[in-house]
Amino acid sequence: MTADRSLRVCFLCYRGNPYSGGQGIYLKYVAEEMVRQGHEVHAIVGPPYPFPLKGVTIHKIHNNQYFIRKKLDIIEPGDPFGIFKPLNFYEYLSSRVGAFSEISAFGYRAFSLLRKLHRRFRFDIIHDNQSIGYGLLLMKLFGIPVVATIHHPLSIDLVNVLERTRLFKNKVKTVMFYPTLMQALVSRRLDHIITVSEDSKKMINRDFGVPLDRQTVVYNGIDRNVFRPLPGVKKKKGKIIFVGNIEDGKKGFVYLLKAMPCVDRKATLTVVDGGAPHRKVTDRLMAKLGLADRVEFTGKTSNEELVHHYSESELAVVPSVYEGFGLPAAEAMSCGVPVVSSDGGALPEVVGDAGVVVPARDETAIAEAINRLMADPGRAKEMGGAGIERVKKHFNWETAVEEMVAVYRRFT
Repeated sequence: MTADRSLRVCFLCYRGNPYSGGQGIYLKYVAEEMVRQGHEVHAIVGPPYPFPLKGVTIHKIHNNQYFIRKKLDIIEPGDPFGIFKPLNFYEYLSSRVGAFSEISAFGYRAFSLLRKLHRRFRFDIIHDNQSIGYGLLLMKLFGIPVVATIHHPLSIDLVNVLERTRLFKNKVKTVMFYPTLMQALVSRRLDHIITVSEDSKKMINRDFGVPLDRQTVVYNGIDRNVFRPLPGVKKKKGKIIFVGNIEDGKKGFVYLLKAMPCVDRKATLTVVDGGAPHRKVTDRLMAKLGLADRVEFTGKTSNEELVHHYSESELAVVPSVYEGFGLPAAEAMSCGVPVVSSDGGALPEVVGDAGVVVPARDETAIAEAINRLMADPGRAKEMGGAGIERVKKHFNWETAVEEMVAVYRRFT
């Protein structure tokens, strides 16, 4: 194949909306940039569906979402016997024993749809985004390469939840929930794995057994048209920002809360958590630590509001136990905000000289780093500038897609 011939690519994403998680954001930026670079891009997506993607042909797969539906709510008004269709019935039964079968069911449904689409469009490559279901192995029957992006192995999530689970029955439920065995079996049999950091590459090798030479690291990009310093927005003295899901133990939010009593009393914490509905543990800990007047929860925010919060902040804290990449760190850097980061996973790789890196799970180290940086505005400004340059150089979608296409051409 000539190196400059445009490719016809089919992406798979079991939750396509950018607001449903990182996989939707990844799909949007990669697919749209691939179109800008002259390739034909299709995307098979599950709900919640993405907004229209510029130049991308969207193919939607229905999903009854049995995992979150209870009692009579499982009956579809327009198709009351639909639950007895084989894949629906499989998904319903497996969800009732605690298995998260949405991604495996998506793989089978995607295979069924792709059989028809491939006859019409003759795709050059199939690129799965993080589902890694058994359906991908069936897709190899089409005789075209199948690659996948793994942001980090689900085994890391599994271990993290097990660490925080006390009751044996809850540990069993946790093991049932995470499809780590399926993803390990499937990932070893695909043509190639793309991942987002050197640390993730090592973890995928360790936990899923994918050889290092069958993986390629392609860093995520940041949209610098969105995430940039806002002219005219002044810093709020003592404002610290945390962005992430406070219910996800990997994000290390509890360690930041424990650090706050040791942080200068003038400092306040703004938490952009997407409006997490359950805050019982957080609220109890905040009451115990006396933080009610020092922590603000924004709820859901638009990108514009988030960038405004970044621009007002003196520093961002990313205290994660583990990150396969760490988008909040890179977003803050792109906005010129210095970062206090843990050494969890790929964060040192991402942050570089744009912040202070401390040991994960160490609230004392977090507090000391915050205090030192807030007391040294010259150093903080220098790190903010270094962050902008680092994002420009290493974390842009144009380069990321060029590197992905180079991987594709090795197999097409």
